[in-house]
Amino acid sequence: MKEEYADYLLKKNKKDYDLIADAFSKKREKIWPEMKFLFDDYLIPGEKVLDLGCGNGRFYELTKEKKVSYIGVDISEKLIKIAKERYPEVKFLTADALNLPFPNNYFDKVYAIALLHHIPSKEYRLKVLEELKRVLKEEGLLFLTVWNLLKNKKAKKLLLKYSFLKLTGFLKFDFKDILYPWKDLNGRVLAQRYFHIFNIKELGKILATAGFKVEKFFQNDNIIVIARKLPL
Repeated sequence: MKEEYADYLLKKNKKDYDLIADAFSKKREKIWPEMKFLFDDYLIPGEKVLDLGCGNGRFYELTKEKKVSYIGVDISEKLIKIAKERYPEVKFLTADALNLPFPNNYFDKVYAIALLHHIPSKEYRLKVLEELKRVLKEEGLLFLTVWNLLKNKKAKKLLLKYSFLKLTGFLKFDFKDILYPWKDLNGRVLAQRYFHIFNIKELGKILATAGFKVEKFFQNDNIIVIARKLPL
């Protein structure tokens, strides 16, 4: 994918999530049960924790009793506004995952839940992971999840559609890229969100390239990876 088109998709992501922020937040009130163990089993009191792509801040609920220093970051200003209204005592920032406003070796743990599949182009996905490695302390842990879209019938149909368009030269996407519609309660499409469809092999390869060692992975409706920052 050409850089200028990837930049367009990044801007589109931000615009889309600002557009659907209120409806999206309402659909994300509850915490996905399959994610709870990532917080319950791994957080240690006193740690610094980054929740990248935090949305409305819902995962903060799983950190409160752990007595950690939590910071939530999202590219959508409207979602960050919602997060601040929900949790006024918490630090939330609007920032770009490609250029995080934190020093090197700052966080003990980084959570990137349902984020990487929205990053267009292999180059930008690698850059995001390199940023996460940069802000993680030595031996720090990354908890990364993406939608397991190959289990989603609608996504598989979209994959066939966009693959055909790519083969016929009518598409600037990379292979395994799709636009997935976000609909309101009346069935109207409010946004066409960009997704890259991952499998565990591709995730493992790009994490290794960025300097992470995959320690565990799980697959259900999501692909969940626990990876450790490798020493230089």
